[in-house]
Amino acid sequence: MNILVTGAKGFVGRNLCAQLRNIRDGKAKNYALGTDLAIFEYDIDSTAEELGEFCRKADFVFNLAGVNRPQNPEEFMQGNFGFASTLLDTLRKHGNTCPVMLSSSIQATLVGRYAEGDYGKSKKAGEELFFEYARETGAKVLVYRFPNLFGKWCRPNYNSAVATFCNNIANDLPIKVNDPAVELELLYIDDLVDEMIAALKGEEHHCEFEGVETRLTPEGRYCAVPTTHHATLGEIVDLLHTFHDQPSTLVIPEIPENSFAKKLYSTYLSYLPKEKVAFPLKMNIDARGSFTELLRTKNCGQVSVNISKPGITKGQHWHNTKWEFFMVVAGHGLIQQRRIDSDEVLNFEVSGDKIEAVHMLPGYTHNIINLSETENLVTVMWANESFDPGRPDTYFESVE
Repeated sequence: MNILVTGAKGFVGRNLCAQLRNIRDGKAKNYALGTDLAIFEYDIDSTAEELGEFCRKADFVFNLAGVNRPQNPEEFMQGNFGFASTLLDTLRKHGNTCPVMLSSSIQATLVGRYAEGDYGKSKKAGEELFFEYARETGAKVLVYRFPNLFGKWCRPNYNSAVATFCNNIANDLPIKVNDPAVELELLYIDDLVDEMIAALKGEEHHCEFEGVETRLTPEGRYCAVPTTHHATLGEIVDLLHTFHDQPSTLVIPEIPENSFAKKLYSTYLSYLPKEKVAFPLKMNIDARGSFTELLRTKNCGQVSVNISKPGITKGQHWHNTKWEFFMVVAGHGLIQQRRIDSDEVLNFEVSGDKIEAVHMLPGYTHNIINLSETENLVTVMWANESFDPGRPDTYFESVE
């Protein structure tokens, strides 16, 4: 399959082309699309001859080219309507009636605050041009009206508030929020790319619009990505500040599967400057070795790493409710546990050569002994609750 992507160097184009290359190279087999793909990448620095050759060979066209923030308002029509005309004329010239996708915008609804916008008007004109092309040629046309887009590689200080907030907060730059209560409908780039690849297979989602609201329906004139999120500017900024503070708090916020928070966190990280990609952790060091907290969660405890020097015993305490996993990842050790009202000692020999998780049971005093005379014992520890110095639930008692 020959796939033409116009606007290939833009935000959506770069992400789409990257995933298409993954499919082509056999790295993304979950799409069940096959690897026989040729990707024609067209952008503003491409030639008319290249466009002609691409249009002659294409089996599917993604038209992502467009103008978002020109110097002069009239450039909206030239960039969004004018190039669409050129693309469709070139396809006509070669008698190519392959499916064509158009990247439009929710602003093309021309309702509410979008009623008089030059950008929305240019997008609406492009839509009608594509629908007329479909009626004239019989070609399949897929018109998508995208809401606010966000994700990696989106250009800050351009046409995405999320990209600007992510970039500025990650780089300790000021942001301005005029009204924190303003709600946005947001579409994540990976969800968009998944829908584009579904469209390649004829599995696109159709919709109609009630004002700016999308209503999915199999017979809809338009197309839509079925997964979007709604969040206020205030909620977005609050989450981003939480992400920004994570290296100092060690708290990972809740990021459920397919949640906006999960997608926003991935987006935020893509804007980190080099000097923030790595950050120091506080090592609590003494003669026995060290203990370092790695991360905390609000509801699922914390993870730490413990290093014990040769011959050292650590622990010798028990908990009422707290329980832990000990996972030795390097060295050779012995974990011992004893229920505090019993004399029976449970022994677990552990090694980094055979990594396993050992429960530290509530009501059992426990320790960990480095059996090596030369090597450190390295243990990753997970506790079901973050340590609270006001209520530590930790009581000294020797195992033996």
